[in-house]
Amino acid sequence: MSRLRAIRSTILAMENRSSALLIIDVQVGLLALMSAEVRDSVLPKIKTLLTEARPWGIPVIYIQHDGSKGHALEPGTTGWAIHSSLKPAADEPIIRKRESDSFFETTLQEELKRRGIEHLVIAGGMTEYCVHTTCRRATSLGYDVTLARDAHLTRDNGVLTAANIIAHHNLVLDDFGAGDHVIKAKPTDEIVF
Repeated sequence: MSRLRAIRSTILAMENRSSALLIIDVQVGLLALMSAEVRDSVLPKIKTLLTEARPWGIPVIYIQHDGSKGHALEPGTTGWAIHSSLKPAADEPIIRKRESDSFFETTLQEELKRRGIEHLVIAGGMTEYCVHTTCRRATSLGYDVTLARDAHLTRDNGVLTAANIIAHHNLVLDDFGAGDHVIKAKPTDEIVF
């Protein structure tokens, strides 16, 4: 990071305590389904976001998917665990969900309100399910969203490659809004908390 960007980042972080980093479903079982190329590209980007958010006291909130019995993300299995490279700190909440929408029947909105959060930086997986749904729902609930365009992941689906799916969702979600609240898709190195 350049010195000028570091100074700018420090000033903005000190002024804006209303942002949070939301990391969705970076679980062992989900990541095992991804190609090594996608996984090895995205995990370091998410780690960069963590490294930049934590020192400035930006809240980090993890979303953890509870799959059904036999699912790759079945609670209590090794696949359900959050990936060790992105391990939550002791004071970082983990909010469990059962659907693609991180807000649906969870405590996420209450957690955000309690902390005075108005802006979410979103990363994680899977692009076309939980990331996409959570981004859109956040704007309809009154949050501004920055989607880390190079820090969410998926896998090939038989019709499109993972890269195509990610690019498509970055395009579709960028500048999507509900009322005054919008999603901006930005590369990790342009995100300032």
